Amino acid sequence: MSDFLHIKSAATVAPEKTTPVLPRIEEDVEDTGTGSGYIVVVYDNDYNTVPEVIMILMQATACSQDEAEMETWEIHNLGKSVVHHGNRQECERAAGIIRTIGIRVEVIEE
Repeated sequence: MSDFLHIKSAATVAPEKTTPVLPRIEEDVEDTGTGSGYIVVVYDNDYNTVPEVIMILMQATACSQDEAEMETWEIHNLGKSVVHHGNRQECERAAGIIRTIGIRVEVIEE
């Protein structure tokens, strides 16, 4: 008879699953910025369509369609999204393009 048939089966134990805990945004975050960078924040509204926002973000920031879709989802579902980082002149340029469709946009120093 084969030794294989005489092996007792061992109980199977599932690997332990853990969920990482990330710090809340408003706590445990060090400000390491130099204050010389700027961000462009776009806010949700009730009149621009999703395709319009995706297209203007791609034009204004030269981002990919995937990135523009993700930022548009954030705008629509979270109320706003940071869509661009850069120096003041670059952020003002991008914000000016985004404003052409009537959407609220801000340039904020980091």
